[in-house]
Amino acid sequence: QVQLAESGGGLVQAGGPLRLSCAASVNLDVYAIGWFRQAPGKEREGVSCISSRGGATNYPVSVKGRFTISRDNAKNTVYLQMNSLKPEDTAVYYCWAATPVVVWGQGTLVTVSS
Repeated sequence: QVQLAESGGGLVQAGGPLRLSCAASVNLDVYAIGWFRQAPGKEREGVSCISSRGGATNYPVSVKGRFTISRDNAKNTVYLQMNSLKPEDTAVYYCWAATPVVVWGQGTLVTVSS
């Protein structure tokens, strides 16, 4: 079974950057992958996805222009570069992979202070 492990979360001031990483136990180059987040008391929200070959990405309006997803298939790693962070970005962030069964990791907490 594919295992994913997120890292890179932490406390950051509003306006600052943070980069999350997601390491996979297998090669992910044939799978679409992405990130979603969940804040306390709120519904899960997808924040990015990238196609298997990395040619297509998608973001919701809430993060478009601030977040960038990328993948390094040679390292079996996916990244989420987050810039201009806002307090409303505070959440646990999870990476997922469509293997094709969708799997996700344990999450990493991002806290943005105002």
